Amino acid sequence: MAAVRAVVFDIGGVLERHGDVGFAPRWERRLGLEPGELFGRIRRSGLGRDGNLGKVSEAEFGRALGALFGLDRRSTDELLDDLWDWYAGPLNAEVAGYFQSLRPRYRTAILSNAAAGGVRREEERYRFSAMADVLVYSFEEGIEKPDHRIYLRTCERLRVSPEAAVFLDDVEDNVVAAREVGMRAVQFRDTAQAIADVEACLRDGS
Repeated sequence: MAAVRAVVFDIGGVLERHGDVGFAPRWERRLGLEPGELFGRIRRSGLGRDGNLGKVSEAEFGRALGALFGLDRRSTDELLDDLWDWYAGPLNAEVAGYFQSLRPRYRTAILSNAAAGGVRREEERYRFSAMADVLVYSFEEGIEKPDHRIYLRTCERLRVSPEAAVFLDDVEDNVVAAREVGMRAVQFRDTAQAIADVEACLRDGS
């Protein structure tokens, strides 16, 4: 097996902890919706996936979100601000610090299923662009995990073979797909476990 030359981390649930759990209930109460209906409507409309695939611009996403819930411009802006605030959850400082410590021994990439508005908020807060050599966002690529093409594209930009890369993600389907293209892949369950498992991959691939 090829020596490890690159490390690829996800953002949500890995570099970031999950966001404010009270966001959806607050807006459901405000809009008179049933529990679970806020994200349920967004999911059924296809708007979330369209955002992740770059089929709508950030402005188009906002207008469509407001129309979905019958909001005026001011309320739409408030919902969007809260949505992106929830989306860009608190930084997992330990994981982020570990990720940055891997440079320059390894080339590094961030690979995330993401919408433009969320990435903008994350960049304002955390400057992920300064943390990694390569950034691969689904909304810019028009494909998302677990599509094999996005893993291969990430490896191409890192200039390594999939067998020479370690991937960390919290979603099992995404981890399975990474292994299918040949990457060493670790599922994030908690910080200590994830770092230990990535380190084991690096030792094995030295």
